[in-house]
Amino acid sequence: MISLLVFALIFSGALAGMAVRPLLSEHHLHSDTKDVVKLTAGLIGTLTALVLGLLIASAKTTFDQKTNQVRQLTATIILLDDLVTQYGPEAIFLRKLLRQSIPPMADRIWHEQARPTGKPAPFESSVEAWAFYDELERLSPNDETQRSLRSRAIVAFTEGAQMRLQLFTQAGGSIPTPFLVIMVFWLSAIFVSATLFARANLIVTISLFVCALSFAGAIFLVLELDDPFAGIMGISSSILRTALLPLNS
Repeated sequence: MISLLVFALIFSGALAGMAVRPLLSEHHLHSDTKDVVKLTAGLIGTLTALVLGLLIASAKTTFDQKTNQVRQLTATIILLDDLVTQYGPEAIFLRKLLRQSIPPMADRIWHEQARPTGKPAPFESSVEAWAFYDELERLSPNDETQRSLRSRAIVAFTEGAQMRLQLFTQAGGSIPTPFLVIMVFWLSAIFVSATLFARANLIVTISLFVCALSFAGAIFLVLELDDPFAGIMGISSSILRTALLPLNS
């Protein structure tokens, strides 16, 4: 919806330029005036290109960072399950609890801010996660090997919890709204200047339409990359949900 709104605003700038052009008097169409308008549009275009490049780079960095965090969290869960498996039959209940804790964790990561009131949801550890940690603490190692496995499992659980907190605190978009507003204003100004002195025809209109659609597509990519847990380009939750095979497999 935001991208469609951006497209409408930018293309409206081109239409506004077409509408204003017949109203211009002869001295407004002087070559010096055209040169100044072209120079101004060129400077705004350069500035817009720099800001758009920064937005794309920032959004791509956010997407890659959260993707790596999800992969690290998944790897930590697999390691934790492997440590519990090596501990022995006494820890079979822990493996069941670990598998039960994954769906609630994935739901909270991919639906972090989904609340009827529209307000951000406070962080809450799942019941399954607390049950797993309590059972892990209650393990009574019989030898040095089990003691080492239990210690490593606690460390792995702590690392996984820290990664989960990082994903929670970084939820939502990181692109400031004023960035988008100012950039859309610049783009609209460029489109106004493009049609202010040009005669409107089918080729000009189609060219401006495609250009406005391209800029709206760039904004769409920025917004999609900036929020990787939603949208059509989001990170798939199956990475985390299928990290562990069922115990009976």
